[in-house]
Amino acid sequence: MEPINNGFGGASGMSRSMEGGAAGGTLPPGLTEEEAEELRVELSKVEDEIQTLKQVLSAKERHAGDIKRQLGISPLSEIKQNISKGWQDVQSSNAYLTASATLDDISQSDAYKKTQEAFSQAGQMTSEALSTMGAAISQRIGTMRLGYNVHHSLSMPSMRSSPSFRSFEDKMGSIRK
Repeated sequence: MEPINNGFGGASGMSRSMEGGAAGGTLPPGLTEEEAEELRVELSKVEDEIQTLKQVLSAKERHAGDIKRQLGISPLSEIKQNISKGWQDVQSSNAYLTASATLDDISQSDAYKKTQEAFSQAGQMTSEALSTMGAAISQRIGTMRLGYNVHHSLSMPSMRSSPSFRSFEDKMGSIRK
């Protein structure tokens, strides 16, 4: 019993001495015993060729790796080149070019410019408001009596009734609403 090479480096469950063809011992309809044997021989040859080609490919890959090492091409530089090439491919794709053109059109539109201006103004106003609030808090804290501990002062009833605390509390209350 001689095993047939299945092309994956090992033997398959089939053997050349199997006369019946299929596992049930019968040949497919319209196939003679001679034709079945010819097909088995041809299959064996094809699987041997596949195995040989895999070995040749493996040897070529090792040789290419050796050449790359001699040239100083590291796996990292290959990855960088692949990413760079991929990015160039993306940038030249129709989808990217279309999206880029659309974004350019949007950024040139009046609605975009008005929105950008509104956000810019809102940012400036927010910055000014926070700056003003910070200055007011600093000024109020500066007017408090220096002899008191801040944590202790906040718990004191006289501190809560001070104009500075009430003003701060009013501002904080209006922000929460």
